[in-house]
Amino acid sequence: MRAELNALVGRYERTAFIGDDPVSIPHAFESPADREVAGLFAAVLAWGRRNIMLAKLAELMERMDYAPARFVRTFDASRDGHRLDGFKHRTFTSGDAVALTLALQAVLKRYGSIESLALAHLPREAPHIGPALQGLSQTLMTIVPGTPTRLKKHLARPETGSACKRLSMYMRWMVRPGPVDFGLWRGIAPSQLLLPLDVHTGRQARRLGLLQRSYDDWRAALELTAACRAMDPSDPCRYDYALFGLGAYDGQPMPDTDNSPLAPEA
Repeated sequence: MRAELNALVGRYERTAFIGDDPVSIPHAFESPADREVAGLFAAVLAWGRRNIMLAKLAELMERMDYAPARFVRTFDASRDGHRLDGFKHRTFTSGDAVALTLALQAVLKRYGSIESLALAHLPREAPHIGPALQGLSQTLMTIVPGTPTRLKKHLARPETGSACKRLSMYMRWMVRPGPVDFGLWRGIAPSQLLLPLDVHTGRQARRLGLLQRSYDDWRAALELTAACRAMDPSDPCRYDYALFGLGAYDGQPMPDTDNSPLAPEA
């Protein structure tokens, strides 16, 4: 099975993967700070139909003048709040966008970067990023007094039993080096990452015998990651590409197209 999955990783972990994936949003920027900030917004909003989700993320980047890190750091709700008026993606509203922007601004002021926040909550010998996921979400919800409690629905936490798929995906983007992921964060090892588990990944993992648990929850994410870590202890998340390719393309080659919603010069 390892040989088969390694071949699938090679088939799908390449630049053609980027265009139809939310990772295309941070890929539109050169600055590490922009990639870190745009990546977080892209991960938080990465649900629903892909074409709609990518269009909404492109709209959000336009509202931020294609400078997301600067927009967040200099944002003033009374002066700039109108830039986010009317933005909506499914249940994520303009009010949520303002609240997340203000929370992220406070994080950047206190910690300097999102990576530093994650590392502040990750014990040196932690076997996985669970504490960092918990700390990231909890801090974003509490660092600004009066943050609307509804922001909780957009920030998953291990303590609730959630698989934390979108934030695990975000950390995969930031930590793993490669043609798709960025390798920006050096303080977290790829071996500590958790597979981003959703219904599609779970279905393929169960079909292959990599996952026994019936629910796509936190315990299932740990179980699947452990099975993948047994095949590659240093980089278990590489198999996320294999499971995605099996689900989306039935293991067949993917088209070599670039449908990124942002222009390369953005």
